[in-house]
Amino acid sequence: MFSEVVVVGQIARDLVIEVPETPEAGSSAPVRHRQELLGGKGANQAVALSQLGTSVALVGVVGRDRTGDSLLTQARADRIGTSHVVRRPGVETALLVDVVDERGRRRYLEHTPDETLLTEADVLAASAPISAAGSVIVQLQQPAPVALLAARLAHTAGTRVVLDGAPQDDALTPDLLALADVVRADGHEAELLTGQPVPDVAAAARAAAGLRQRGPSLVVLEVGAEGNLFAGPEGTWFVPHVETDVVDPTGAGDALVAALTAALTRRHPLETAAGLAVAAAAATTEHAGGRPHLSRPVLDRLQPRHLQTVHA
Repeated sequence: MFSEVVVVGQIARDLVIEVPETPEAGSSAPVRHRQELLGGKGANQAVALSQLGTSVALVGVVGRDRTGDSLLTQARADRIGTSHVVRRPGVETALLVDVVDERGRRRYLEHTPDETLLTEADVLAASAPISAAGSVIVQLQQPAPVALLAARLAHTAGTRVVLDGAPQDDALTPDLLALADVVRADGHEAELLTGQPVPDVAAAARAAAGLRQRGPSLVVLEVGAEGNLFAGPEGTWFVPHVETDVVDPTGAGDALVAALTAALTRRHPLETAAGLAVAAAAATTEHAGGRPHLSRPVLDRLQPRHLQTVHA
């Protein structure tokens, strides 16, 4: 049985450490709380999709080690399809370390061996679920040729292609954009995609309009610390960040992409999808670590009060 959404991206052991004060490099601090989670951008998005009631499968890589065993057990407990997660022998599963203090300051460390990135052969092996899905999220932190192959397989099959981030190889950016239905980028990634900074809503609207001319029908760009701009065929809206008690911003973008994709896959209007996406991002900042904790009451509580129409 195939899934509504397939996520092509990173899987990692996410070690979240909460301390009273963030330590300086090379020093230590008393540990208030420590937890090990299924993490990485791909897994975070898959967890969010599952919590939103969307059937989801994950295409990624873990090592043939105890950590990989544990992460796959967690993924299956989260109702995530893992049939096309590759077990790479002789490879250490990726590790993310997120150190967060009580003021919301953080240090982020990452150990991602090259062997934990997807290859074109890995993606080809997952061509059946990718082609059968309603939507495929392709994370552009993976090697650009791999991302391009995943996008091409999905596009050819009529599957919605959601690109997350900016590709590692600028030369393949035009090809990726031409295959995309949706592109979401944070401020830094938006500058990489367009060659121009996106400091405000007006600049984001111009950047989104330019990107839409290159392929995607919907472009979502982060606008500094202010919010997100959603530009699609139904119109262009700016949605400010929801005011909440931010503990850790890790995973907010992953939750946004997942919630947006879930809503679009269920054919909700863009305004509805945008509100749900922003609420999911806000919810994920309320606790340490990138793993989402999404539910209908939480999303209802954090729904943005208004969407500002932007005349691009």
